[in-house]
Amino acid sequence: MAMIAGEGQHKNILGMRVDVTNIDNALNIIQAWSSDSGGHYICVSNVHMCMECYDDQELQSVVNAADLVVPDGRPLVWAQKLLGEKSASQVRGMDLVLKTCERMSKKGIKVGFYGGTPKILDELKNALQQRYIKLDIACLIAPPFRPLTEEEDKAYVSEIRDSGAQILFVGIGCPKQEYWMAEHKGRLSCVMLGVGAAFDFIAGQKRHAPRWMQFVGLEWLFRLLSEPRRLWKRYLKHNPRFVWYFSRQLIRVRVRNIRSGNRK
Repeated sequence: MAMIAGEGQHKNILGMRVDVTNIDNALNIIQAWSSDSGGHYICVSNVHMCMECYDDQELQSVVNAADLVVPDGRPLVWAQKLLGEKSASQVRGMDLVLKTCERMSKKGIKVGFYGGTPKILDELKNALQQRYIKLDIACLIAPPFRPLTEEEDKAYVSEIRDSGAQILFVGIGCPKQEYWMAEHKGRLSCVMLGVGAAFDFIAGQKRHAPRWMQFVGLEWLFRLLSEPRRLWKRYLKHNPRFVWYFSRQLIRVRVRNIRSGNRK
């Protein structure tokens, strides 16, 4: 089984595990896991997920039990660095989807998509196949925006299995996708990646923040200005609380380190 670079390196940010990795290492892990039948799930974490985990211990357990938790949000990378992981690197969810598709198209590894609407999935497929001509898209599933019946869930699981998809991108939003992946880990042998709104961005339904805004950690502001009615509550609730609670965590860590150093 592939290991995370510097195996065991991770930081708990407000109780949520975030692995220290980078895009190339994550791709190597995904490719390695795609060839076994154990079933794996990967969480793509940001401030929103971190605060949802802080507020919900059950969700925190689900995320912490993931096979890999990558830092999608730049504030989480900064938090890892402040906690002593100088090699921390951002792994943006959309970049991870695109680079995974690029690599798997060259390796002949089948991918699938679960989430979105039929229209978005059709546009997503066209966009990806224009970029990666040899990409083998095994299944495209747009589940209804409501809880599934047991029969519906079984039918989707069978469809995914029968398709032969070795990597499944799950885009049904946080925290729904994290619970879904955890619940299906024992029923699906593929690698599942919870990638949030990546389907919409790749399909051209939503605009990307400029790279400079991504670099300085203002991608959230671009998204807020793009979708104020949908996102204002999320960002106004979570972002200030994240700064406050992480500042307290950082102070506690610094004080503990100073005391430990004094004892030595």
